[in-house]
Amino acid sequence: MSKTPHDTTKPWRGIMVATTLPLRPDLSVDYDAYAEHVSWLIESGCDGVVPNGSLGEYQTLTAEERAKVVEVAVEAAGDGSRVMPGVAAYGSAESRRWAEQAAEAGAGSVLLLPPNAYRADHAAVRGHYAEVAKAGVPIVAYNNPIDTKVDLVPSLLAELHGEGSIVAVKEFTGDVRRAYEIAELAPGLDLLIGADDVLLELALAGAVGWIAGYPNALPEASVALYKAAVSHDLATALPLYKALHQLLRWDSKTEFVQAIKLSMDIAGRPGGPTRAPRLPLTPEIEAAVRAATEKALAEGLA
Repeated sequence: MSKTPHDTTKPWRGIMVATTLPLRPDLSVDYDAYAEHVSWLIESGCDGVVPNGSLGEYQTLTAEERAKVVEVAVEAAGDGSRVMPGVAAYGSAESRRWAEQAAEAGAGSVLLLPPNAYRADHAAVRGHYAEVAKAGVPIVAYNNPIDTKVDLVPSLLAELHGEGSIVAVKEFTGDVRRAYEIAELAPGLDLLIGADDVLLELALAGAVGWIAGYPNALPEASVALYKAAVSHDLATALPLYKALHQLLRWDSKTEFVQAIKLSMDIAGRPGGPTRAPRLPLTPEIEAAVRAATEKALAEGLA
């Protein structure tokens, strides 16, 4: 599959793969393998990549590693607009510095969690996004109240968008009803699918992008599914979705990093180990992920 055209005016749209990060046996970062993976994803039809997200284990990286991952991604993508680095940090000033680093490296947008060192109220959330927006790079908000305990509800998203702090939201709650309320309250705010296992539902509800996990292992089937879903071609999308859903739901589980890396290993991609505190999968979970991945590959869903 050849490289897809990319909307440089709204580069956060389309399939933006939240990339895993290849680690060597000694747990050092394999930047060459990462560069190859980024290039392969784009050549496989994905629109871009999201380095330094949770799938990229950003919390375990040194500042030097985290900065280099962004630089490698931009170079490997061949077009910085295709790169959306995660810039989450405990402090707003630090998140702004990471946004500035991303902009200097040539990235087209950034992905930003709300404050998560404590349960921030709406005023703190608005101040956080306003501060990071000073970096001058388009911000995609990441709503994951399951992990952050801070919920970017539709009314708050509308405020953030109205204040010019965000251009889109990665919606991870799994509550598809929110899509319609977001569209009513903030019609100019782009909705991005934030969890693989609600892809079809959010695509039908008007999503214009997918910050995706499982394309790391199965990009071409994922691209076909996304394109069918956003074009409302249910005859194509629904059978694919049902065939892939046993794997896609791992994106919403605690073990999602290890599970997706295992699927990558099975598919011949650079998955590999994870850094602590993530542990290897239990034998039961490993067997389940392995069986679902091998089934998908056997059915030609690569």
